[in-house]
Amino acid sequence: MPIRNKIRQVKHLQNKYFICVLENPKYIVNIASTVRNIAAFGVEKLYVIGNNKIVKDFETSRTHKRLTNLSAGSNKWVFVKQFDAAAKCIAHLRKNRYTIAVTSSHIKGQENIYLYEATFTQKRLAVWFGNESKGISDEAADAADMCIQIPMGGIVESLNLGTSTGIILSYVSYQRLRFIYDNRKAKFRPKSIAYSKMKSWEEFIKPQDDFS
Repeated sequence: MPIRNKIRQVKHLQNKYFICVLENPKYIVNIASTVRNIAAFGVEKLYVIGNNKIVKDFETSRTHKRLTNLSAGSNKWVFVKQFDAAAKCIAHLRKNRYTIAVTSSHIKGQENIYLYEATFTQKRLAVWFGNESKGISDEAADAADMCIQIPMGGIVESLNLGTSTGIILSYVSYQRLRFIYDNRKAKFRPKSIAYSKMKSWEEFIKPQDDFS
């Protein structure tokens, strides 16, 4: 199936007003994993903080050959916006009325919550991930409305960037989509396609097992 036809089929499952923020990402393999996770879970945009030559804008990101290989081509469909500093990204998000949720394995932020016990149905939400070695900056923590923690009961106390973005974006995206459709907040144009799109959503949320 041509990729544009695939996009049209799943467009109504894309998560509007949901942004992933990477603060000074260091390794291209983690950037690629995050880009692939964003494309897989229907996150609307990727914001990157820092002078990163790999993902400084959409055109640079989508034409970067190694990123294309590592992300299995998903970089061609993920919108990217770059900021020089955390303060500029925070100001942009605040101006556009986004709730900011930072992620950390330690206690930080204004409100600390476990991922599976929290509500992420705010109209506009940005989930902020820190640097692989330093984590989120104090500036980001101070600006955050909440701090998300992945509950872990093992010996290891943290996860790499690619893994943590996959876990958190998957859960948050599904919760937000389910809220939108369960409460009939989705709007379709033209209205004639509403029935088919809602049926598609129901099939997505409750897939039928085929044992034949």
